[in-house]
Amino acid sequence: MVGTQLNWDEYATAWARLHGGFDPRAAAPAVRAWLRMAYHVGYVLGRLRVGPTAVTVVGVLLCACVPLFAVRPQDGPFLGALFVLLAAVADSVDGAVAVATNRTTRLGYVYDSLADRLGEVAWLAAFWLVGAPGVLVAAGGALSWLHEYVRARAVAAGMREIGAVTVGERPTRVSVALVGLLLAGLTGLIEPDLAAGTITMAAAVWVLLAGFGLGQLLAAVRRTLIDAG
Repeated sequence: MVGTQLNWDEYATAWARLHGGFDPRAAAPAVRAWLRMAYHVGYVLGRLRVGPTAVTVVGVLLCACVPLFAVRPQDGPFLGALFVLLAAVADSVDGAVAVATNRTTRLGYVYDSLADRLGEVAWLAAFWLVGAPGVLVAAGGALSWLHEYVRARAVAAGMREIGAVTVGERPTRVSVALVGLLLAGLTGLIEPDLAAGTITMAAAVWVLLAGFGLGQLLAAVRRTLIDAG
């Protein structure tokens, strides 16, 4: 597959086709920079004949490290945040490898989606272990799962686009997990008991954004399917 790798413009066009027409070249500077970074790393891995599935597996393993390290005294939340960041990079790079090397498959899409959900379970487990209430953690997981389920079912029902870019999308969850664990680590350095309160607030933010995002998505799906139908 080395000889068929795509350049940035070809990659951006292919990526947009797989993401509801959203062109990464027209994204906000930070988003565009992140996607270009993923493309360049994916390009190099493609040259080294590393497959997207291997990167996906690495991403899941990195996610599994989040709750394992988050419970360490003092530096645990910081290590958890680091592994969230590394997992987020792997999550972007596996798709970049697939697109850049023309190896996108329906099965790979399923694997990637499954890896995302497993990763979020691991992050929320870390929230719980650091001190967030189980009910709040479970609510965050359920709402995020419903968000992805509704979109998948809407596409199966005939919705051709992603419906709406909501405040509860995957990048939001990554940001809440990363910032929540970082802040829990910082407040824990001041007073160990503060870490639990901080991570509880992060879990509440996750729930609020996931709930509002689900409402946005349901409204967009309803509008799109009624207009189409």
